[in-house]
Amino acid sequence: MSHRRQDALDYHSEGRPGKIEVIPTKPVATQHDLALAYSPGVAEPCLEIEKNPDEAFRYTARGNLVAVVTNGTAVLGLGNIGALASKPVMEGKGVLFKKFAGIDVFDLEVGSEDPEDLIRFCQLLEPTVGGINLEDIRSPDCFVVEERLKATMQIPVFHDDQHGTAIIAAAGLVNALELTGRTLHGIRVVFTGAGASALSTAEHLVRLGVPRGNIYQVDREGVIHAGRTADMNEYKARFAHDTPYRTLTDVIEGADVYIGLSAKGAVSAEQIASMAPNPIIFALANPHPEILPEEVLAVRTDAIMATGRSDYPNQVNNVLGFPFLFRGALDVRAREINPQMMMAATHALAALARSEVPESVANAYSGTAFQFGRNYIIPKPFDPRVLFYVAPAVARAAMESGAARQEIDLDEYRDRLMASLGPGREVMRFLTSQARRRPARVVLADGQNDKAIRAAAQIIEEGVARPVLLGKPHKIEPRAEALGVSLSGVEIIHPALEDDLRYTYADELFALRKRKGLTLAEARSDMYKPMHFGAMMVRRGDAEAMVAGVESNYPEILRPALEIVGTAPGVTKVAGLYMVALRNRDPLFFADTTVNIDPSAETLAEVALLSARFVRDLGIVPRIAMLSFSNFGSARHPASSKVRRAVEQVKAADPDLVVDGEMQADTAVN
Repeated sequence: MSHRRQDALDYHSEGRPGKIEVIPTKPVATQHDLALAYSPGVAEPCLEIEKNPDEAFRYTARGNLVAVVTNGTAVLGLGNIGALASKPVMEGKGVLFKKFAGIDVFDLEVGSEDPEDLIRFCQLLEPTVGGINLEDIRSPDCFVVEERLKATMQIPVFHDDQHGTAIIAAAGLVNALELTGRTLHGIRVVFTGAGASALSTAEHLVRLGVPRGNIYQVDREGVIHAGRTADMNEYKARFAHDTPYRTLTDVIEGADVYIGLSAKGAVSAEQIASMAPNPIIFALANPHPEILPEEVLAVRTDAIMATGRSDYPNQVNNVLGFPFLFRGALDVRAREINPQMMMAATHALAALARSEVPESVANAYSGTAFQFGRNYIIPKPFDPRVLFYVAPAVARAAMESGAARQEIDLDEYRDRLMASLGPGREVMRFLTSQARRRPARVVLADGQNDKAIRAAAQIIEEGVARPVLLGKPHKIEPRAEALGVSLSGVEIIHPALEDDLRYTYADELFALRKRKGLTLAEARSDMYKPMHFGAMMVRRGDAEAMVAGVESNYPEILRPALEIVGTAPGVTKVAGLYMVALRNRDPLFFADTTVNIDPSAETLAEVALLSARFVRDLGIVPRIAMLSFSNFGSARHPASSKVRRAVEQVKAADPDLVVDGEMQADTAVN
C-alpha cells in the first residue's frame, strides 16, 4: 500500500507530536489522592519492595512494562541512521506492543555505537522494566549484546530482528512441509543473507529438527563453507560445512526450501526452477522481496510462496510474534525468553493457521476467505486469536522449562486473555462455556448467505451448537468451498424437498392461525419460506433456536417468530435488546430498541423485568436505569410521569432488583 510522504509526516506531527503518551492508572484528583500517589503514602510500597523485590510486580507497572532499546545502527530499510532518527520506529514498536498485547513500552534510543555501552545501559535498566526488546542493532554487535544480556540479567531479553522472523517463518515452514508431505529432518534448506535474521532463523530451524548439515548459508562471498576466511565470523562459522558448493546456483539445485533474508534480486527464476518438486520459497526481504511471487509461479506452479509483504499471501510479519511472546513471558514473570518458549510460539502459530478462520478475521481483510492451504500457511496479523493461542503456549513452555517465577492456571489464563480483548468477550466466554455443556440444534434461516455458511463452520469448530442451514445444497456447498470453509458436521435442509415435514408443519400452522384468517393453502406456501420453516422447527422442538436477519428486514423476521413460536407463558410483550461493550467498563444493555413505539408504563415495566432476567442469565447482576428527558422530576410531563410509574411497578414486582428513575442517560452511566 503506497502513501504520500506528507501523509506520513502529518500522521506523526498533528495533535500531540509522536505516537505514544503515559497515562496515570490511579486518580490524582484530591489532596488525599496526591498523598497516596507520592509523598508520604508512596513510602509504603517502597518499603514492601525493599523487603521483597518481587513485590515490585504487585505495586508497580514493572510487570507489564517493556523497554524497546536501540542505537539505530541497522534500521530496516534505512540503515545506520542513528539513535535519534530511529525514534519514530521505536515509538511504532511500542504502539504494536500495546495494540496487540496490552503491553506498555518505554522506547529508549541509546546514543552510542559501542556495544559495550548498549550492554551496560540495558543492565542498569533491570529494576525499571519487566523485559527488554532489542531493536535495529547491526550485526554482529546484536549477537554480542543479546548473549551478554541473557547471561547477566534476570528478565526476558529478546532481539526481535533475529528471532521474530525465525519464529513466524518457521511456523509457515512447518505447515508448508505438512502440505507437501515432507519432514523437518529430511529437507535441504538454502538461505541467502547471513545477517542476524538469517542466522537466527537457521538456528531456530535446527532446534525444530532440521539437521545443521542440511542448512546452507549464501552471502556476498558465496556459499559459507569449511575453510572460507573472507567475511566470516563465529556465527557464520556454525554453518560452514565441508561441501563442494560454492555458488547459489550450485547449492539451490534440488533444494527443498529457499529462505531469502537478503535483498531484491538475490535469487533468479532460473535458480528457483532448478529446485526440488513442490519447492518452498520464502522471499522475505522488505519492501522488495528477493523474487516476486508472480516470477516464481511463472517457472514453478507447484511452489508454496511467502513474503514479508501484506499484498501477497503468506505474509511473514513479526507482529505475530513479539507482542504475544512477551505477553506470555511477563505473565509468568519469566527470567528469560528461551528456545523452548520460541519453539512453543512457532508451533502455536502453525496450529492456528490450520484451524478454521472466523468471519471476524475475513471481515478485517475485506471479506477474503482464508483456509489452510498453499496460500494460507501463516495466520493473519489482525486475527485476535493469536493472543490466546501464542501467549498461553509461551507461558506453558516457560513454566515447564524453569524460566517462570510463578505458576499460573493456563485455562484461567486463556480465559483472562480472551476477556482482555474487551468486556464483551467476557460475556461471550460465559455464553460459549454454557453452550458447550449442551450443544443445541440451531437453525440458520439465511443458509445460502456467506455469513451464515461461515458461522455454521465456526459453530462446529467451537462445539457450541449443532447448526442447520436452510437452503439449497447445490447452492450452499459450492459457496462453502469457494469461501474455504468445511461444512463437515453441518446439516443442510432444503424445505422444498422435505415434503412430509413441510406438510406436517403446514397443518400445524393452519391449526394455529386459521381463526386469524390464514388458509391451508397459505400455510403450505409459507412453509417454503425459510423464516416460517425455521420458526416451526423451533415451535415443534426440532430445533432449540433460530438465527435470521442477514438478508431480511426486522419485521419480516419478527412477524413469523411471534405468529408461530409466540411468547413464553406469562409474557404479554416482546422487546428488542442490544448489548454495547465499551472499553474498560461493564457491558451496557438497552431495551426496548426495536418493537414498542410508544410503550405504556406497564409495557416499560415488563420490558425492564424481561431484560433483567436476560442479563442475570448471562451471569451479570442487573442494575436498571429507566431513562427519560427528566431527572427525578426535574421536568414535569406525562411522559416522564409514565417512566416513574414504571419504576414503581418494577420495584413492586421484584423488590430485590436494583432499579431507579426516571433519569437522563448521562446520570445513568456516571
